[in-house]
Amino acid sequence: MASDKVFEIHRRLAADTHLLGCGQLCEVRLMNDATWPWIILVPQRPSVREIYELTEVDQQRLLWESSTLGRGLMALFGGDKLNVAALGNMVPQLHLHHIVRFEDDPAWPGPVWGKQSPRSYEPEALAGMKLRLQPLVESLARGA
Repeated sequence: MASDKVFEIHRRLAADTHLLGCGQLCEVRLMNDATWPWIILVPQRPSVREIYELTEVDQQRLLWESSTLGRGLMALFGGDKLNVAALGNMVPQLHLHHIVRFEDDPAWPGPVWGKQSPRSYEPEALAGMKLRLQPLVESLARGA
């Protein structure tokens, strides 16, 4: 039976992020916090809250997109650690955070949440970040 539900991004994710593009499964969104390179993958599946709720094919695609994104982010930014998390306590829609961490960042070695208020991107910095991330987002869209 086909579902009549349509994928929509959760209002909080929409408000806190900038859409960069789409992979084969996920929307790729930049968190509006210039403190860290912070990308969120959101599987474009309606009403999904947990990874196990995805089909096996979608689970494999999510892992591939997450791994490809992580590898690309570390190559682009040269971080000391990549934090990947799917918490969903504030936003129930399934989404995976990918945060490049540095030993000298303001929250190291603790979590980024609650450490400080987000530092929104200035328009020029946002345009530069989008341009920098464009090849990585395009690779997720191609699936290669």
